[in-house]
Amino acid sequence: MDQLVLTLVILLAAVLAEPVGARIGVAPSILMTVFGCLLAVIPVVPSLRIPPELILPLVLPPLLYAAARRTSWRQFAENWQVIALRAVGLVIVTAIAVAAVFHAWSPATAVAAGVVLGSLVAPPDPVAATSMAGRLGLPRRLIVTLGGEGLFNDVTAIVIYTVGIQAVVTGLFSPLHALGDFLIAAGVGLGVGLLLGWLGTVLTRCLRIATCQVALGLLLPFAAYAIAEHWHGSAVLAVLVCALYLTDTVTAIGSRDYRLVADSFWDIAEMLITGFAFALIGLELRVVIETTGRNWPALAGVTATVIAVVVGLRLAWLMVTWLLIRRWGSDEEPFTWREVVVTWWAGMRGVATVALALAIPFTIDSGADFPHRSEILFVAFAVVLFTLLVQGPTLPLVVRITGVHADTKQERAVEHELWQRVVHAELAELKRIAAREGLPEDLYEKVKATVRDLSAKADPEAADADAKATQDRERALASQLRTVRVAVTEAGRREAQAARREPGVPPDVVDRVTRRLDLGPTH
Repeated sequence: MDQLVLTLVILLAAVLAEPVGARIGVAPSILMTVFGCLLAVIPVVPSLRIPPELILPLVLPPLLYAAARRTSWRQFAENWQVIALRAVGLVIVTAIAVAAVFHAWSPATAVAAGVVLGSLVAPPDPVAATSMAGRLGLPRRLIVTLGGEGLFNDVTAIVIYTVGIQAVVTGLFSPLHALGDFLIAAGVGLGVGLLLGWLGTVLTRCLRIATCQVALGLLLPFAAYAIAEHWHGSAVLAVLVCALYLTDTVTAIGSRDYRLVADSFWDIAEMLITGFAFALIGLELRVVIETTGRNWPALAGVTATVIAVVVGLRLAWLMVTWLLIRRWGSDEEPFTWREVVVTWWAGMRGVATVALALAIPFTIDSGADFPHRSEILFVAFAVVLFTLLVQGPTLPLVVRITGVHADTKQERAVEHELWQRVVHAELAELKRIAAREGLPEDLYEKVKATVRDLSAKADPEAADADAKATQDRERALASQLRTVRVAVTEAGRREAQAARREPGVPPDVVDRVTRRLDLGPTH
């Protein structure tokens, strides 16, 4: 099996993991990690040779962008205290605690090497957490804070990682210099993200073609990452800022075609890239075992201690900060202790941890080997596997025990109110057009009835009494009408596809007609 075949096998598995995971109730990311581990222990399967320095630039930008598209600046602003405490405070404390454990295990090792390990295992993975949380019906505020923590903690962790690597490689460390690096990295990342977000908005307005707009949205995260990294800024922060900027602007100015194409494209891209990334985690099991050799039993003690510190410290930090926010925060505290427990157990590590571990240099400036590189790789990989393959599958059980679930009534009320606003805006616009254009009364009433009828079908509870009565009368015929419409449209679609095989009929014309049929009544 060569590299290309292995890649195609992994991507096919990523596609199959979605329906299989839905059927058995296991997140696809967990299935792909297990699949990667199985591939790693099969002798005939080759190692997937991807330079470590390319893993993050290839995988993180699209995944971060896809995750950021599901949120907004406002949601981060509403939860900034909680997100900052976890994405900055908890990452720093975890890195220090793990460094202390590793240094105690090997006192002769430089503390900075322990800091490198701490920075690797400190940040939970946003993709793993949100993909699992979204399937469990958790409260939206909990999903938002989990996503926000996962998106922004990589910024803190990568800065600590960079400082730790430099300290080990050069033998020099200055706290003031490290703080300066952090501020510079954050400033450059923020500036690059805002610049490319604004530029992306301008270009999107000019392009006006949905496929080109979506293609631009694919390129911008990679550009933000590369430019920020070249200027020694936080590449992760640049991608996040760019993605959030574009989410708040391009979505509003984009056409109906853009939204349809973008949603479909990013769903597919996220599925394939996420599956590939977690399979890659499993595949690296072979590299870790080969690197560690027969010394891995001697690492069992320090590995178990690091896992205990990572998991236990997260619970302690979340509980303490929750109590502090309840005491000195706002009167409307949004979290309960049950949600804190779920948030604790949802702190799974993933792609960034493995990619950064593999990117650790082999030697330092003096020419000597990087101290305990193989041990750092082993411990980091063990933490990832524990959090993914132990915490991940048991998270649904924790959710059931704690009884944490989304308030569907409240969300339904918000949706109900939004539909009322939409209908009101549509009818108001229709009234203005009728007055301006002098629409005939029968045409005005017909469009008005159509607006109310479509609203009633989309959300019956949001419709007024007349629309509800109309829909009730039509409901008995709705199933039969839908069947007839599907059959009629399918006949037209078959005719169009048959014309594709006829000489003299351009395929692109057939595709355009078929697309209009697929989009529904707008054709």
